[in-house]
Amino acid sequence: MEKWRKVFAVGFAVGACGLALTACSNQSNSSSSGTKKTLNWMEQAEIPSMDVSKAVDRVSYEQLNNTMEGLYRIGNNAKIEPGLATKTEESKDGKTWTFTLRKNSKWSNGDPVTAKDFVYSWRRTVNPKTASEYSYLFSGVKNADAIVAGKKSVSSLGVKAEGNYKLVVNLDKRIPYFKLLMGFPLFYPQNENAVKKFGKNYAMASKYNYYNGPFVQKGWNGSNLTWKLEKNPNYWDKKNVKLDTINYSVQKTPSTAYNEYQSGKLDAAVLNAQGTKQLKNQKGYTIRKMASTQYLQLNMQKNPDFKNEKLRRAFSMAINRNNLANTIGGANQPATTFSAEDMVKVNGKDYTNLVKNNKTKNVMSYNPSNANKVYQQALNELGKKKLSFTILSDDDDTSKKAAEFLQSQLESNLDNLDVNVQSIPKKTRLNRAMKGDFDAVLTGWIADFSDPISFLDLETTKNSYNFGKWSNSQYDKLVANSKTTSSENERWNNMKDAERVLLEKQGVTPLYHPEEAWMVRPSVKGVVFNGAGAPYSFKNAYVAN
Repeated sequence: MEKWRKVFAVGFAVGACGLALTACSNQSNSSSSGTKKTLNWMEQAEIPSMDVSKAVDRVSYEQLNNTMEGLYRIGNNAKIEPGLATKTEESKDGKTWTFTLRKNSKWSNGDPVTAKDFVYSWRRTVNPKTASEYSYLFSGVKNADAIVAGKKSVSSLGVKAEGNYKLVVNLDKRIPYFKLLMGFPLFYPQNENAVKKFGKNYAMASKYNYYNGPFVQKGWNGSNLTWKLEKNPNYWDKKNVKLDTINYSVQKTPSTAYNEYQSGKLDAAVLNAQGTKQLKNQKGYTIRKMASTQYLQLNMQKNPDFKNEKLRRAFSMAINRNNLANTIGGANQPATTFSAEDMVKVNGKDYTNLVKNNKTKNVMSYNPSNANKVYQQALNELGKKKLSFTILSDDDDTSKKAAEFLQSQLESNLDNLDVNVQSIPKKTRLNRAMKGDFDAVLTGWIADFSDPISFLDLETTKNSYNFGKWSNSQYDKLVANSKTTSSENERWNNMKDAERVLLEKQGVTPLYHPEEAWMVRPSVKGVVFNGAGAPYSFKNAYVAN
């Protein structure tokens, strides 16, 4: 999932209250500390989309995770919890799944939620006319790949409704992470009446959608920086939803966010580098570890020079990842792999430890002298004396600082290289990335579920998120084999070998693994956070005395 929620950069101004939390005498608005029914939360960027079929980023998925519901909910530590499915049956070969749905679930307009809503939603997502960037995740569902490729009709997708409350899913092959997928918002139901009623406006603003989750969204007009979630009176489990309102505001500047927290206007705020260091022993300090990687992607289709492997390797070795991670704040860790660390264990060891070898370490290590040597070799092969390109980034503080750091590192360590930075709103940046309208783009990914394939899929030749159009047949074959083998060990080995190819050839340039440092008011309880997939669930959240 596209990485939007990032740790803030340097320049931490603590404001009038100072660094000591006691300085503000625990000031808080009455709604969060008095009635305990209101939570004031922040995002670091605007919502790009509330369309289940078209959302691609973390902000959108947080909203969908709290306003919609699928077959399962994902609890703490990626634990599968009940959603709309009251019973699940799996065939012995793992290729047929039958879900019995609860009969007391309704959409916010009063329509019952039925198995047909899942069939409609899934067909809409894989339909080439929808142009879903995420349709590849349906690979493995019977006929999904052929439908996405325009070779079979949408009606042939391996999902059907047997009556209103029984959903049957047929797979081409066993999918080891299938239950985790069923808790991911991409696989949620959609109300066909809403899609048809609102037409081109569907999901473009709060009022153009129906919701079936714990909350309904209000006040989002498609581009504004404030909105709210209100308790859904039609939600089947409303008795366990304790909050009446969640007030959201977009905070792009760390000093403003922390000042809002200090004055009681926010119940949580992300910290930047200085805040992370100075507040780490304060009550409420919280680390959010994400299954995420921030990386640089070069557009090999727009700029053929980037097809030169030595050039890409030179860029990687010219970047001091330790300094980058420290500069932009939080508890970030320098990246030595594309897949996030501590996401999954293989025979008791972290998967990323299997990936690392001398070749990957060499190309991912800071070595400015060797970087410049290899860069000059690349220039000779290209028949050029100098190069120039622009890094495209988001306009939040963290992204801008990261892009400027890369600019400085590359220009300082590589002779005759001119690097520019262009920072724009994230929605615009994402659109340009998807269209291939960039030289190099600073982007990132959060795993949709806790498995390396969520990262590795991205850089296969035909994947819509392979913005740079890097292509390697050996890599594609290894990723494909990992999905078809019945041997678990062979699956891990295929993914390990694929990732080594990606790193050695620098199909992308991993930079750091974000870990967010937050101040969260100690009175806020019951919030579920997951590093993979949709980040926050507020279904059972509440504000204590």
